[in-house]
Amino acid sequence: MTDRPSILVPIRVLQGESVPEGVPGLLADTHVVLLGYHVIPEQTAPGQAQLQFEDRANDRLDEYEAMFEKSGATVERQLVFTHNGQKTIDRLTTEHDCMAVLVPNATGAVEDVLVAVRGAVGIDRLARVVAGVFGDMDVSVTLYHVAEEDETDDDVQTLLDGLVDRLGDLGMDTSTIGTRVDRDQGALDAIVGVADEFDTVVMGESDPSLTTFVFGLPADQVADRFLGPVLVVQREPPRETDD
Repeated sequence: MTDRPSILVPIRVLQGESVPEGVPGLLADTHVVLLGYHVIPEQTAPGQAQLQFEDRANDRLDEYEAMFEKSGATVERQLVFTHNGQKTIDRLTTEHDCMAVLVPNATGAVEDVLVAVRGAVGIDRLARVVAGVFGDMDVSVTLYHVAEEDETDDDVQTLLDGLVDRLGDLGMDTSTIGTRVDRDQGALDAIVGVADEFDTVVMGESDPSLTTFVFGLPADQVADRFLGPVLVVQREPPRETDD
């Protein structure tokens, strides 16, 4: 099977958030980057908040880390006191080279997975996350694409067949992978409309940034309207080039 993908799991550790039921099992075959963060007022120095709350926050992270390790995941963790939670998640995702961020809603046994396929950009990272997270599970995967007006049926078939082939190359049983295509709908409404039939949703990152995707549109709307976990696959980071 493919290498373990790194998945960022952000938890507002002092605001009543915890690791929801079923999430450790979902990420059993991954490398979890557990981010405990606490957003503080602008007038409060991070060092001051750390002195006041660090012990309590670390006690909770100890508990959550043990849950993931018991499930089989490898774990690294970080506690951050920040004035901007969105920027912190964006920064940690890049620093730890995470392939996806989890919007951690509760889940039971995962049997059916919806993979929203936007286009060819980022398709390899999408495949690596799907294979890394679900490859050893007994699940059915549906590749779902909402076609644009200028996309032909052949274009769509080529896109989805290419992803099926890539998942097969990564060790998945392609007989468990199906496809579904819709037209004449907005992508967000279409995904939300079919999401209730599935236990988990995997989505590619949208413009303009991962931060906006996770906390703004559309992943937050999907998560608000869907009870299961949402995995948001990050775009390939830009490569540094010499001047």
